[in-house]
Amino acid sequence: MTFPVVGMVGGGQLARMTHEAGIPLGIKFKLLSDTPQDSAAQVVSDVVIGDHRDLDTLRDFARGCDVITFDHEHVPTEHLRALEADGIPVRPGPDALVHAQDKGVMRAKLMEIGVPCPRHRIVRDPADVAAFAAEGAPEGSPEGAGFPVILKTVRGGYDGKGVWFVRSLADAEEPFKAGVPVLAEEKVDFVRELAANVVRSPHDQAVAYPVVESQQVDGVCDTVIAPAPDLDERLAVEAQELALRVAKELGVVGHLAVELFETRDGRILVNELAMRPHNSGHWTQDGAVTSQFANHVRAVLDLPLGDPRPRARWTVMGNVLGGDYPDMYAAYLHCMARDPQLKIHMYGKDVKPGRKVGHVNTYGDDLDDVLERARHAAGYLRGTITE
Repeated sequence: MTFPVVGMVGGGQLARMTHEAGIPLGIKFKLLSDTPQDSAAQVVSDVVIGDHRDLDTLRDFARGCDVITFDHEHVPTEHLRALEADGIPVRPGPDALVHAQDKGVMRAKLMEIGVPCPRHRIVRDPADVAAFAAEGAPEGSPEGAGFPVILKTVRGGYDGKGVWFVRSLADAEEPFKAGVPVLAEEKVDFVRELAANVVRSPHDQAVAYPVVESQQVDGVCDTVIAPAPDLDERLAVEAQELALRVAKELGVVGHLAVELFETRDGRILVNELAMRPHNSGHWTQDGAVTSQFANHVRAVLDLPLGDPRPRARWTVMGNVLGGDYPDMYAAYLHCMARDPQLKIHMYGKDVKPGRKVGHVNTYGDDLDDVLERARHAAGYLRGTITE
């Protein structure tokens, strides 16, 4: 019996965990990685070392693959079109993926299909930023009103990189130094950040996971709570339906994460899109019947999708960030003895301050207990908690 070969572009932890999800199904993986030390390159047997920005490298890599998918959004759109022209299934395809690659394109499309977004527009220079800020200020406001605003480079940027919180005209110089288009957005008055994760297959089957709360620290995801506590059922359903509609309208195949703001006046606004497994869905490895990684594999191969329902009342994911304590393995004894139900997922990365090197999942019926266990384990592994 011949099993399909999934070609994964990108060797990070998302590729590593997607490969893990395919192992029980007998799915073969081929990896295009930047270096042999990358997270997924350490565990996948068929690894090609090369540059995803080079078309010839991509074409050589795609030979023998039944489908191409990704653990990042950085492959040039025109290269993906060339692979499709060669007859290689690319999932998600370039027409969908461009909306995760280019924030300007994303905002324009979401507005076209009626998806609620923060006020925004492309800005040319600091003076244009000031004009954008003033457009959001009450009539008759003094000069300089309307700040703060958020500035983002339209391409690249993640985990707080390529994003600026601009409080005044003087703060608006830095984003333009790179010489790339800049998107200005209003500073949304939000209660919390949410994420709606969905998966869609080529024949239009789709599933939606429970909406989660995503807690950020310094622009980096720290904790995810599934489901989002005290979220109005109407708003939860609205978020799931919105994510499913975005997946269909944009032609997404595979996993889609829709990051959302819950506003103080009871609305949801789309912040970002990611068309790959996502940090806000890591809880599904241990907390859902079918993980985001397993369903992404199923979707890109056009297999029937798995049940997304949670296994426990509450699941909490805590990111493990690098600190000044590099020997995380030594912390296993304490963490595992303290919490036998704890699930630890490490990425095989060198420990560097602030770098995502793993995550933990906890679950149970008491949210306070589940939260405390996740935060203790993540903190102990990092070295910020010592007892």
